[in-house]
Amino acid sequence: MIRAISVGAVYFLLVFTAGFLLGTVRTLILIPHVGPLIATLLEVPFMLVVGYAACRFVLRCWPVRTQRWMMVPSFLMLLALFEWQLGLLLFGVTATQQWANLATPAGLVGLSAQVLVALIPLTLDRPDVNPSAD
Repeated sequence: MIRAISVGAVYFLLVFTAGFLLGTVRTLILIPHVGPLIATLLEVPFMLVVGYAACRFVLRCWPVRTQRWMMVPSFLMLLALFEWQLGLLLFGVTATQQWANLATPAGLVGLSAQVLVALIPLTLDRPDVNPSAD
């Protein structure tokens, strides 16, 4: 189980790094031109591809077979913590304001994409995984 949580943390770090970069592009370039909802809808496919590629990479490097489901809460808890802290430190957005932002159309699309990315480990079939990896 510790391995799955650790692999979930590595998966999170890869996806979060890419999401931070794409989010910067979305915020600085796309939102002023197309608005927050369209900008988020344009970002989501890229994040899904990044999530898939990152998940394949980490599972190839550190195989997890039977307890892959533990990667999901590991990913989601780290995501919530990092987003809360970055929102507060970089933009002065409180946790209450961040929760309120999730109720907007763009926030709901973004949250849905985050949950989908978190669930990717459960969708990948890895027949070449070593059964003794867990």
